[in-house]
Amino acid sequence: MSENIKIFDTTLRDGEQSPGFSMDVNEKLRLAEQLARLNVDIIEAGFPIASEGDFSAVERIAKTITGPIIAGLARTNIPDIDRCWEAVRHAAKPRIHTFIATSDIHLKHKLKKSRQEVIDTMVMAVGHAKKYVEDVEFSAEDATRSDPDYLTQIFTAAIEAGATTINVPDTVGYTIPSEYQQLIEHLTRTVPNIRKATISVHCHNDLGLAVANSLAAIEKGARQVECTINGIGERAGNASMEEIVMSLFVRRSRLNFDTQIVRDQIYQTSRLLTHITGIPVQPNKAIVGANAFAHEAGIHQDGVLKERLTYEIMTPQSIGLATNRLHLGKHSGRHALKQHLDELGYKLNEEELKDIFKRFKDLADRKKSIYDEDLDALMANMIHKKDEIYILEEVRVESGSHIQAKATITMTIKGKKVTEKFACGDGPVDAVFQAIRKLTDFHGTLVKFSINAVTGGADAQGEVMVAIEDEGRVERGVGSHTDIVVASGMAYVNALNRLVIKNRAVEAHL
Repeated sequence: MSENIKIFDTTLRDGEQSPGFSMDVNEKLRLAEQLARLNVDIIEAGFPIASEGDFSAVERIAKTITGPIIAGLARTNIPDIDRCWEAVRHAAKPRIHTFIATSDIHLKHKLKKSRQEVIDTMVMAVGHAKKYVEDVEFSAEDATRSDPDYLTQIFTAAIEAGATTINVPDTVGYTIPSEYQQLIEHLTRTVPNIRKATISVHCHNDLGLAVANSLAAIEKGARQVECTINGIGERAGNASMEEIVMSLFVRRSRLNFDTQIVRDQIYQTSRLLTHITGIPVQPNKAIVGANAFAHEAGIHQDGVLKERLTYEIMTPQSIGLATNRLHLGKHSGRHALKQHLDELGYKLNEEELKDIFKRFKDLADRKKSIYDEDLDALMANMIHKKDEIYILEEVRVESGSHIQAKATITMTIKGKKVTEKFACGDGPVDAVFQAIRKLTDFHGTLVKFSINAVTGGADAQGEVMVAIEDEGRVERGVGSHTDIVVASGMAYVNALNRLVIKNRAVEAHL
């Protein structure tokens, strides 16, 4: 019988820290709900003391999500741990995850503490966390560049202080699989009370070895893996959850480990993250990339047609990809749409259903074939619309190879409809942006613009992501429409709304 590996998902904490992937509270909750459907063991919901937004997200997830353990991150000090407990205390299964660096590099240059001082600080913190929860995790930051014998000391003390999980992170993605295995073996051999705790690993992908290192550690005794959806995270990212899960599944005869993940929810979870952030995975990404099950070479196509096993080691169905087509159209009713949305994990009230049904009908008039990805895009637009300050009502453009692009935009601002006529720009998209800037009196800059097709086909929706900056604050926005110029306007307005909301929250906190 295979042994179970716990999946600790840190998409909402480590993943969300990476540039371009920040999420608001509603988006974090939506993704947490999907992570619960995916059946991850632990959701690290955030770093509560980092900001009011992070605290609110962790607290709301703790109050709402059932099933997984809900963890919050805290440094090894009293204020961090108290704040973390305030956020996770509503969870049915709360965890406090505390950390401190252990490498001599960090001790000398960042912490300016001795090894014993770090141990003393950790023991105090773990003991304080233990007063609140039974489930305490301790991480030795930069463990793979730390003295192995010092790690033995600090992990022994952490378990004595009450830690039930000890994490051995490859914080900067420095180690290689054989070296990591030696470290895990060293700890299992030299930490006398190691059997009282679960060994966890948290690998970064700076050398492209995060998944390989995680699997290597599992073979030597790690029983919890910290990872993210699509491998997002600081710098080059974290170990990819879907790659670890499917590696254990596909090679289960060799590895003899498994997870509790509902594998046919993997693709849906990946797609949801890209819709929320507007940042797609690269086409050749393992498991969930657009080309993961595509075959262009003639010899490969011939082999797959004769027997899929010739060039495929897993099926699209195994990650939930086979159910991507929605057999509904403009004549379909609300009940059929609601039922399919329920299957996709969207729980809507009557007002939300009415809104999405109208959007669905509008899309069905413009697009012959509708897919689940199209519904995800519609839902993303609706979710982004909830806290709108600016509403984009109408877009009209004139452009061509020998005329300057002009845009006429109608928006609702503070309940009043306003129009900017014939704003000029360097192309239709720029003209739309210029019109929006004039109507909203926005003086910031556009720092990123990207377009991704939601599905295939000439009538596919274009999904646009923009990032704008104003006085040092950067916010992104997402919009989707069969007309990419309209989608661009939607994304720009979405970014403006998020920027205004974020600025108000900062001002209120000050």
